[in-house]
Amino acid sequence: MAASLETFPNPRPDRDYEIDIRCPEFTSMCPKTGLPDFGEIRIQYTPGDTCIELKSLKYYMLDYRNQGIFYEAATNKILDDLVAACAPRRMTITGSFTARGGISTSVVVVHPGT
Repeated sequence: MAASLETFPNPRPDRDYEIDIRCPEFTSMCPKTGLPDFGEIRIQYTPGDTCIELKSLKYYMLDYRNQGIFYEAATNKILDDLVAACAPRRMTITGSFTARGGISTSVVVVHPGT
């Protein structure tokens, strides 16, 4: 991935609050067929000392456009990268992918895991 994730200081690190980000135009490529995959990535997190800067997040998500990656791998990689960037108290990533061949898929990953 070429785009780096940027953060900014949490304006209220003393308070637990949730940030909910939707990326409704997520695109990647099927690693088997090379065809485009479409979906929505939803990011819900309670920030620690830093928050995710949205412009850098947009460019980070765009980097998946030409990457051949399975839904499960993409969703887990997004969680790993965002946790590494901003060290949230809690984070859930939901990948809801458009139906293909009559099958739709959602992948949910959580930090900290159980």
